[in-house]
Amino acid sequence: MNQISDMTKRKNVLFISTKNSDYIRNQQEKELLQECAKAYDEVVFRDRSYVKRILKVWAKCLGGKWRKAEVIFVGFAPQLMLPFLMFWNKRRKVVIDFFISMYDTCVCDRHYFKKKSLAAKILHKIDSMTLKHCSHVIVDTKADRKYFSEEFRVAEEKMEVLYLKADADTYYPMESERTNGTAFHVLYFGSILPLQGIDVILDAIKLLREEKDIRFTIIGPIRSSKGEFQKEDYPNAAFYEWVSQKELAKKIADADLCLAGHFNAKIGKAKRTIPGKAYIYEAMNKRMILGENDANHEIFREDSKHSFVKMGDAKALAEMIIELKK
Repeated sequence: MNQISDMTKRKNVLFISTKNSDYIRNQQEKELLQECAKAYDEVVFRDRSYVKRILKVWAKCLGGKWRKAEVIFVGFAPQLMLPFLMFWNKRRKVVIDFFISMYDTCVCDRHYFKKKSLAAKILHKIDSMTLKHCSHVIVDTKADRKYFSEEFRVAEEKMEVLYLKADADTYYPMESERTNGTAFHVLYFGSILPLQGIDVILDAIKLLREEKDIRFTIIGPIRSSKGEFQKEDYPNAAFYEWVSQKELAKKIADADLCLAGHFNAKIGKAKRTIPGKAYIYEAMNKRMILGENDANHEIFREDSKHSFVKMGDAKALAEMIIELKK
């Protein structure tokens, strides 16, 4: 992070984000800025309502909260601050975290709009203007940097990679407390977004249903995202829609193998991003399976803790699980 350090060193820095204040990416960036800045201030809120947080952030900015800052760092979803960016960028150094492209997410990833639709064109324009009206851009992987550069015609030199990191206070190596027999335990957790590839995981679980000594723990809201899903179809798995972070850490500690992904082979974003859960597994020193793609290979290598599997291939995933069990 040499460029960010240089830009914020001995400067008055204001951090702004519409995401809740305890969001892991916010915490990571706030720590970085506080280490470098001469003076640090922030406009971040804890309200559960996203709309309420946005309105509060806008109100603070309209009230002139930014005036004392020499560098303004806009975190999650800087697109929502575009009118301010257009004004600030003529007067201050402005850094944004382009963690999510609205066009890529809504059009290419989740298919809310068709590529040639008016909505898609508007989202693409908003992303392009957001990248234009700033001094420096933070992205999450080199693969995303390359994609954003080509898709939105912005120089790669303007973008800098900041990899995610797990919350070390919650996720760290810990002893397993598991007492339920000698079965080989495989864990997956996630928000069940399309790019994560839950269908591939569920198909692999079905393929392994006769392997009596392999048990799965799946954490995430699968029922709401996969209407035909029935727990009874997966007798070798335990499903949890939600657990606290503290409980999640314990369940990860109890696992013999963790599934990181991403496993969806059809969504480009799945190949350009590193799953946040992979950083958590790494912090806890757990063996994991990752999707075979350029983004994952930016920081992980094939070894005793990291295995790679062809994305979109449930059979290959099932075979890998059996191989690692042996």
